[in-house]
Amino acid sequence: MDKVNRRRGYVLLDDNNPIGVLRYNLFWDNTPFCTLLFISRSFRRKGYGKKLMEHWENEMKAQGYGMLLTSTRVDEEAQHFYRKLGYRDCGGFMIDIPKYEQPMELFLIKGI
Repeated sequence: MDKVNRRRGYVLLDDNNPIGVLRYNLFWDNTPFCTLLFISRSFRRKGYGKKLMEHWENEMKAQGYGMLLTSTRVDEEAQHFYRKLGYRDCGGFMIDIPKYEQPMELFLIKGI
């Protein structure tokens, strides 16, 4: 809730029930970076994620930002969703520290 109160996140409601959330930070203190997009399973593939992303993109553009970032693991389907919204791959990193290993984190970028 702190992200919502600080206007760094949104809760998507359907008939007053929360069905999704988007939160973001400022990467380098100057670039909006979507750190979480979640839509409840029964509401997925119905356009809610796209609408939430478009709302965020429009708000960021209205605030004067010209570029957005997001990321996802390379083994997740989200990368295809972001590419359909006009994001493109711009790098990644791997964590190979024992106990913290995970697939590569893929960063995506979009000019607005």
